[in-house]
Amino acid sequence: MKPIQPFHLAIPVHNLIECRAFYRDILGCEEGRSSDHWVDFNFFGHQLVIHYKPKEETKNLHTNAVDGKDVPVPHFGVVLPWETFHNFAEHLKSKTIEFVIEPYVRFEGLVGEQATMFFYDPSGNALEFKAFKDMSQLFAK
Repeated sequence: MKPIQPFHLAIPVHNLIECRAFYRDILGCEEGRSSDHWVDFNFFGHQLVIHYKPKEETKNLHTNAVDGKDVPVPHFGVVLPWETFHNFAEHLKSKTIEFVIEPYVRFEGLVGEQATMFFYDPSGNALEFKAFKDMSQLFAK
C-alpha cells in the first residue's frame, strides 16, 4: 500500500478552552482555523480538530491487555521517530502529564519492539504515542 496523505481526525471535547491549551501548550501542536465550537491543530503533520460536545455522564472505561498493561480503548496517536519519542516523553514529564501507561519499551527483543506511552487529554480522550527502532517492523507479524 502506498503511504497516505495526512489523516483528519475530529474528536469531542467538553471544555474547548482547556483542551485548546492542552493541545497547543502541552503537546506543542500549532493551531489553525477555529470557531466558538472547534479548533484545528497540526497534530504531527496531521489534521486534528477538537469539537465542543457537552459532557456526558461518566462512561465505564474499557481497556485491553497488551504486554501486561491495560491499554485504553479507544485511543489515537502518532508513531514518532525513536529519538523524537524519547525527547517528547521527557517534555511531557516536565509538563507533569499524568500517564496511564508510563513511557516504556514493549515487546522488547521481539518482532514489533516499540516504545510507547498513554495519557488522556482534559476531556478524557486517550492518546498513545509510540516509536520503533526499526520502522520496517511497524506492521511485522
